[in-house]
Amino acid sequence: MTLRLRPFLLNNGPLLTTITIFVLAYLTGALMYPAMQRPQAFFNLFINNGALLIVSVGMTFVILTGGIDLSVGGVLALATAASAALLKAGASPFVVMPLMLLMGTAIGAILGCIIHFFKVQAFITTLMGLFLARGLAYIISLTSVTINDPVYQSLALTQIFIPFVPKAYLYPPSLVGPLLVLVAVYIAFYTRFGRTIYAIGNNEQSARLMGLPVGRTKIIVYAFSGFCSALAGIVFSISLLAGYGQFATGLELDTIASVVMGGTLLTGGVGNVLGSLFGVLIEGTIISILQYNGTLSSWWTRIGVGLLTLIFIGIQSLFYLRRKNS
Repeated sequence: MTLRLRPFLLNNGPLLTTITIFVLAYLTGALMYPAMQRPQAFFNLFINNGALLIVSVGMTFVILTGGIDLSVGGVLALATAASAALLKAGASPFVVMPLMLLMGTAIGAILGCIIHFFKVQAFITTLMGLFLARGLAYIISLTSVTINDPVYQSLALTQIFIPFVPKAYLYPPSLVGPLLVLVAVYIAFYTRFGRTIYAIGNNEQSARLMGLPVGRTKIIVYAFSGFCSALAGIVFSISLLAGYGQFATGLELDTIASVVMGGTLLTGGVGNVLGSLFGVLIEGTIISILQYNGTLSSWWTRIGVGLLTLIFIGIQSLFYLRRKNS
């Protein structure tokens, strides 16, 4: 039994650690503040962190290949600003939403092509993408643009009640993240594309020698990250009913922290999307505890996330070394 359990712990140790810390953090908050004991307090984590969860799914795939994507916050802000401007000009929301998704996918694909064909470091390339997207958002409008479209307003205000859970509900945009996680889990573990992602992250040169489509896969991964960023922008603009180039400042760092806390190695090849989900929930739990406290500065969120990220990096290194030596 012990011999069978050890490989499981070595392979899933970071994920199990993430889940354990989330459960402990949430239970601690619930004991400190009875309001967190209500079912709605848990579902609020998905409502308040829907955009972060969506972006984290795309970032997980990027980091699994050994890359990084710093453009996500800028693409999200650009999607909110562009969609708000188009809706204000009278465009149909059923045209605007696909356009935003195409725009995000195109930006991600372009960044992926630059990284692959011109051999530019992903950090520099995506940082340029961040500046470009933010700049374009400010060109559209220097101020916040209100969204008055009835479809967006309906999506923002419609409550979907959770079966068998009294007085608990989600909004339609809040369901996008969990559904995307399920799709991403299937892609990562049950498709050749997902296996190629892990192969590239473990050893890109070996993946090339095996005949795997390394270049095409990396471009698709960055395109998918851009798609997720634009999708998160749509969710963000529906939730706030506004578009603004200043939205989601620093989101790229929160996303990387969530993915790392979820057990994904920054060097690539190890991790999964489920871990990123719990990484997002940990961030949301810390924010909830601070909000219920009401006396602590919001900067304690940064401190808590920073400390947890460092701890998780250490845990990942420990599990990786043990797995390598086993």
